[in-house]
Amino acid sequence: MRLLLIEDDARVADYVAGGLREAGHVVDHVADGRQGLFHVAGGDYDLVVLDRMLPNVDGLTILSTMRASGDQTPVLILSALGEVDERVKGLKAGGDDYLTKPFAMSELLARIETLARRGPALAEETRLSAGDLEIDLLAREVRQAGQPVELTAREFRILEYLLRNKGRVVTRTMLLEKVWDYSFDPQTNIIDQHVSRLRQKLKGAPVQTVRGVGYTIKDRN
Repeated sequence: MRLLLIEDDARVADYVAGGLREAGHVVDHVADGRQGLFHVAGGDYDLVVLDRMLPNVDGLTILSTMRASGDQTPVLILSALGEVDERVKGLKAGGDDYLTKPFAMSELLARIETLARRGPALAEETRLSAGDLEIDLLAREVRQAGQPVELTAREFRILEYLLRNKGRVVTRTMLLEKVWDYSFDPQTNIIDQHVSRLRQKLKGAPVQTVRGVGYTIKDRN
């Protein structure tokens, strides 16, 4: 693969670039955020390895600029900022993965291989929709007809799973296993209670009941 490494720490850059080249990748390296933007715009890369803290233009600005321009090249963020809030910022800005320094080369290579298999289409899966209903998986936001809808974490996961299976019938057992992560008594009405509250918050009842089976959600005409 042809990779772009944007990293200002010379020691880290030599380590990463050397390891990537040994693994058979072609690597271009720049140590400045402004040069990083220039290379991103003018190059045809399979993946970008991006440091967060860069001179002139920071990594998140580079990432946001890429996504705003429609560039969906997979981006693996490298950063010494390992706190949860910092990782969330990186992912919300459009990052596909986040690796905290220090790291092992074997893990970096494994993450790059995983992102390469997913390809640029991964970015398209961060938003799911049906009719006028849309959810942003990175920002954890739901909008209907452009207006925000406040959901609980459980309601969000139910809606996400229904949208991932749009047009197909989702059984109550499937929801119990995927949303709760383990099995309840199949006779429990906990699913119906949560779906009922979800419907109250969504206009036009986009979640439809399939009697005796489960639920479905479809694009409305």
